[in-house]
Amino acid sequence: VQLQASGGGLVQEGGSLRLSCAASGPTRSTYAMGWFRQAPGKEREFVAALTFSSRVTSYVDSVKGRFTISRDNAKIAVVLRMNSLKPEDTAVYYCALVNRRGTGVELREPGAWDYWGQGTLVTVSS
Repeated sequence: VQLQASGGGLVQEGGSLRLSCAASGPTRSTYAMGWFRQAPGKEREFVAALTFSSRVTSYVDSVKGRFTISRDNAKIAVVLRMNSLKPEDTAVYYCALVNRRGTGVELREPGAWDYWGQGTLVTVSS
């Protein structure tokens, strides 16, 4: 499975960005897709996830009400819409895909995910 992420860039505080991630290859067993981010000097952090079968979404508290993850129904792909961006949202954003079932708590751990995209940089200026 290969993941291709796109959509990062530079935006002013309060602005919006849209990240996309498309999967290719043997994706029939996809259970969920999600996004993590990693700021300089920090560990990789869970941002959002979407379980394909139930369409359940989960978010880290710091982005609730500002970020929305959704699926592109025509593909094994997800979109992360980010509104009201803050400087602390600045990070490299990674999309991820997992084939195995997991609880919401488990999917917040990077180790639970099977495949990773290359990362896309989001910079929010104040």
